[in-house]
Amino acid sequence: MSPTAVVLGAGPGLGMSVAHRFGREGYEVVLISRRRERHAGFLASLEEAGVKARAFAVDLFDREQVASTLDEVGPVDVLYYGPAAINMDVLPPAIAATTSDEVRAAMDSVYAGIDVTQQVLPGLIERGGGLLFAGGLSSVQPMPVLGALALSSAAIRNYAVTLNAALAEKDVYAGTLTIGGVIGRSDIHRLVEAKPEQFGGLADKTLDPDEIAETAWQMFTKRDRAEEIFSVL
Repeated sequence: MSPTAVVLGAGPGLGMSVAHRFGREGYEVVLISRRRERHAGFLASLEEAGVKARAFAVDLFDREQVASTLDEVGPVDVLYYGPAAINMDVLPPAIAATTSDEVRAAMDSVYAGIDVTQQVLPGLIERGGGLLFAGGLSSVQPMPVLGALALSSAAIRNYAVTLNAALAEKDVYAGTLTIGGVIGRSDIHRLVEAKPEQFGGLADKTLDPDEIAETAWQMFTKRDRAEEIFSVL
């Protein structure tokens, strides 16, 4: 049987680049995201590249739905966790005005990542698999304007690198992709391109998702580092 790579939060940017990169190595790809209407196009792209793939429409913050879907998927060899893109039309208050309720809401993405990790971890230990997380540059560089999102980014980063240290002796890898910029082809990239009057030159601060996915593959296979920072900011 082919190994299985699960892409949680699959979107047209980094999620699909990760899917294609692992697919080229013979992995069967499982895409999980909320927007069912996109799946046909995603699957067609992977099929054209010779990648076997399935897709499931799931809200990543619905714990029971995610758990039952992963049960249906079966054994997982690598899991990529890329939470849904932030809504840039409704950014949270800056850090000096951030409330504890806003932090709790922002942490939902961290809790969801922990839940899926706990579900797949026993199988990853059996197969020597791995986990990849995507997070923001605000986890390592102060960005007060992001408010509560900076705290949740820091939490998911710390979770990933600490997991890697804890699981190294069990031959399980965990790594984090720390993103400072707009991912090409992503929903956010399309938004900022469409609204230059609102976002100025942010569309020019673009990262190539294929290059990031290549680095993710190298991190997973070489296991020589738990973090890579990609920044054009």
